[in-house]
Amino acid sequence: MSSTRLILRRAAAVTALTAASVLAAAGIAAAHVTVHPESYAKGATDGVLTFRVPNEEDTAATTKVQVYLPTDHPVLGVLVTPHDGWTAKVTTTKLKTPVKTDDGTITEAASEITWTGGKIGAGQFEDFDVAFGQLPEDTDQLAFKTLQTYSDGKVVRWIEEAQSGDDEPENPAPTLKLTAAEDDSAASAAPATASSGRTATAAADSSDSTARGLGIAGLIVGVLGLAAAAFAVVRTRGAKS
Repeated sequence: MSSTRLILRRAAAVTALTAASVLAAAGIAAAHVTVHPESYAKGATDGVLTFRVPNEEDTAATTKVQVYLPTDHPVLGVLVTPHDGWTAKVTTTKLKTPVKTDDGTITEAASEITWTGGKIGAGQFEDFDVAFGQLPEDTDQLAFKTLQTYSDGKVVRWIEEAQSGDDEPENPAPTLKLTAAEDDSAASAAPATASSGRTATAAADSSDSTARGLGIAGLIVGVLGLAAAAFAVVRTRGAKS
């Protein structure tokens, strides 16, 4: 009996550790600042980008969000949607290479959007909506480096860009993929108008498929661990008989 109990204890310990690791990874994945939709057609016009900012601290609130827009591949005609409690400031920069459009040549574009004055509490997120007039046509993706400042002075820098074939970095920048117009489905599904500002629990974010997938993987590993333990018990009893 002592051998059986030892086998079961070891199996239970392995299962618990595996499940804890998986759940911790799921929590980390859910905490990233992201941009939605994940893709748009190159050169898309009159659309909306939503920057989702979750609060990952238990004892501090997010009080400032800075999103930096690329100027080497500029986003034209940027407008921000008002959010209750938040004040938005859009900074423009003179472009090194002017952009020619049907309405004329554009020499300046938005380079930074800063939201201040509001708060995102523990276990909550905020969606910041940004309308655009036109996306660039000469790149495959746009990285929006973001700084997230907390009430205790901590600043999280979401500025790392993932390289092709590499794992996701620890602090990834929100990245928008740009696809050929005929291959893009996300652009047609994107909202035509910006939604109103809202704060909700991060746990309610059903779009986080990564976290769900990791949770399911943890459950599967747990079941396999218990099955292995049961098999070991049967073999032990068979050997004794």
